[in-house]
Amino acid sequence: MKTAIITDSNSGITQSEAKELGIYVVPMPVLIDGELYFEDLTLSQEQFYEKLQGDANVSTSQPNPLDVGEIWAKALKDYDSVIYIPMSSGLSETCHTLQHYAATEEQFNGKVYVVDNQRISITQRQSVMDALKLANEGKTAEEIYKFLMDTKMESSIYIMVDTLKYLKKGGRLTPAVAAIGTLLKIKPVLQIQGEKLDQYAKVRKLADAKTTMINAIKKDFQNRFSELVAAGKMTISVAHTANLEEAEKFIKEIQAEFPDVEINFINPLSLSVSCHIGPGALAVACSTKY
Repeated sequence: MKTAIITDSNSGITQSEAKELGIYVVPMPVLIDGELYFEDLTLSQEQFYEKLQGDANVSTSQPNPLDVGEIWAKALKDYDSVIYIPMSSGLSETCHTLQHYAATEEQFNGKVYVVDNQRISITQRQSVMDALKLANEGKTAEEIYKFLMDTKMESSIYIMVDTLKYLKKGGRLTPAVAAIGTLLKIKPVLQIQGEKLDQYAKVRKLADAKTTMINAIKKDFQNRFSELVAAGKMTISVAHTANLEEAEKFIKEIQAEFPDVEINFINPLSLSVSCHIGPGALAVACSTKY
């Protein structure tokens, strides 16, 4: 039994990387001033931030189920089943929509497994790499699905936001709070624990933000994930929004703090998250691995 691994571009996996890995990536749609673009096909990271910083009206939307179905159908010509790993249902209705589509379309029912394992960006990418490894070992779609669901809450993401402009624009901050925060040069640290984007801490300097995020990972390792850390089953990754230079510095600091933990990726944050937080952000994530 051969199982295809499919994800969406929220994972940070590019179309060229997908070809090298032997997987499929569904490009996420992005609306900019009413015009539809597709991530990494008709819209690059650079173009996205140019539009975002130029005060264009930018938002992300759900992919058309029929378009996703075409990719599933293409994969099923060469594979017996499909594992589809979309972004977390806590951040988008996409997952639920596609679960229903897979269950109600005869050609996909029993063959396409839509995984709701609460991942996004670099933690979603880790799930894809785990699924690919399991598939290459000959595990069935049911076995891969079970592993991903059993480990779905074994991850954390912490994100430092460099500007409050986009949180204000998206309605997550009132104009008054945003104005005060900007005046005080506050850099909020947000968290994603499988569901929504929530506040974790407030700091004023980049160095303090990095220390806060590193300490948050330490706390997770000492408490929530202590057994997984002891078993060597946790990884750390770094993400950013148009901030690669700082991300590369940050990962060196993380390596110094966690010399015995596997450091996996430096990736741009998902555009679905980036449109809410803007450029200049840094993020660190930990997640379990197969």
